[in-house]
Amino acid sequence: MIVRARTVVTMDGPPIGNGAVVVSADRIVDVGEFDQIEKENAGEIVDLGEQALLPGLINAHCHLDYTCLRGKIPPQKSFTDWIRAINAEKLKLSPKDYLASINNGFTEARRFGTTTIANLTAFPELIAQINAPIRTWWFGEFIDVRVPERANEIVELAIESLKFSSECAGTSALSKRRHIGAVETQLWGLAPHALFTASKDLYRRCEEIALSENILLTTHLAESREEMEMFRDAAGSLYEFLKGIGRPTDDCGKRTPLQLFVGAPGGRAPREWIVAHLNELREGDFELLEKSTCNFHVVHSPRSHDYFGHSHFEFERLRSLGLNICLGTDSLASNESLSLFDEMRAFQKEFPTVSPEEILQMVTLNAATALRQEKVLGRIRPGFLADLVAVPWSGTGDVFEEIIGFEHAVDWMLLKGKKQRNTDHTAKLPR
Repeated sequence: MIVRARTVVTMDGPPIGNGAVVVSADRIVDVGEFDQIEKENAGEIVDLGEQALLPGLINAHCHLDYTCLRGKIPPQKSFTDWIRAINAEKLKLSPKDYLASINNGFTEARRFGTTTIANLTAFPELIAQINAPIRTWWFGEFIDVRVPERANEIVELAIESLKFSSECAGTSALSKRRHIGAVETQLWGLAPHALFTASKDLYRRCEEIALSENILLTTHLAESREEMEMFRDAAGSLYEFLKGIGRPTDDCGKRTPLQLFVGAPGGRAPREWIVAHLNELREGDFELLEKSTCNFHVVHSPRSHDYFGHSHFEFERLRSLGLNICLGTDSLASNESLSLFDEMRAFQKEFPTVSPEEILQMVTLNAATALRQEKVLGRIRPGFLADLVAVPWSGTGDVFEEIIGFEHAVDWMLLKGKKQRNTDHTAKLPR
C-alpha cells in the first residue's frame, strides 16, 4: 500500500510535505513526495488527509503489572512509604488480576500510539497466557531481598518461563539474534529490580546470562533521595526499612548508588544497561560517567518523577556526556496514563529549551537504540519495520510542536504492516 499524509515525519531528515510511504508486508520499501512515489510504485493508496505520519512510539520503561493500581496510591510522604503502600496493594491481587492488568495496559498503550514497549514483569510465568498486541520486550523483574540465597534459583525459574513463552510465540529460545535488519516478534531480557532489593549474586547471574545469550539488561538506579541516603550515609527511612526486614547492610555507608553499581554486578563494570531514573547523582558520579566505559541508556519518566517529587533530573549534563536518553511511562501506580504524548509534554514543561524534535527522538530513535533496534525501528526508512502512527496536523506552525501537543487517542496506526484504524478521515489531500 501507499500511505499518503500532509507531512511524513521520518526522524531521518526534514519532514516531507505531501509525503507518502510505501509498505509491503511488514516493511517500508520507499518514502518520499507523493507524486514521485505514485509514479514509481503500485498499490492501494491510503490517503490520511490532514495528518502527520510518524514512526510508532516506543515506551522504554513500563510496568503493565500495575495498570490496575491507577489512582489507588496517593502521593506518599516518602519513597519508602510508597513501597509499603504498593506492597499492601499487591497483596490484594491474584494472577487473574495481573493478567487483566497487563492486557488492559497493552490496550491503553496502543490506543495512544505506542507500537513497541519495554515491559518489566514480576510474573514471567504469566507471559505464555498473553497475546501481546504490540511489539514487546519482556523483562523478568527480580527481587531477592528476603531470600538472597535463592538468587540463582529465582533467575533460572524465570528463564524457563520466558523461554517457554518465546517458543509458544514462534520465536527462538533465549532470543538468539538473527541477521541485521531482522527483529523477533517477542524479545526478552532480565531486570534485577534495584541495588536495594537485588543481591550482588542476582546481578552477577543476570550479567552472566546476558553475556552468554546476548539479551538486554535493565534496572532501577539512583531513583530516590532515600536510596542515596541508604548507600552513601547508611541512614534514612529506606535503610531502616530494609535493615528491619533482614537485608545485609555491609554495602551501605560507603558509596553512592552509581558508584556501587558500576563496581557491583559480577565485581566488574557492567557492559550495557538500560537504566531507569538516575535522579540522584553527586559530582563524583558525573566524573565517573565521563570516564566509564559502561554503555548506559537512561530512561526518564517525567510524570512519575513529579509524583514522587524526586530531585531534578540532570538531563543537560547527562546529554552532554553522550548518554542515550529515552522516555517511559513507568507504572500506573505512580502515573495517570500510558500515553507517551502526555510524557513528552511533561518533559517539555520540565525542559522548555529542548526542541520538540529532540523530545520526539526520545520515544523513537533513542528508544530504538536502547533496545538495539536502531536499524529497524524508530525511523521511517526503506527496510525498516512498518510501525506507523498518524496524528492531525494543521499544516501551519511547527509539526513537532503539534505532535507533542496531541492529547487524544490515535485514530490510525500501522502495526507490523497491518492497519489499525479506529475512525475514518474524510478530508483528503487534493491530487
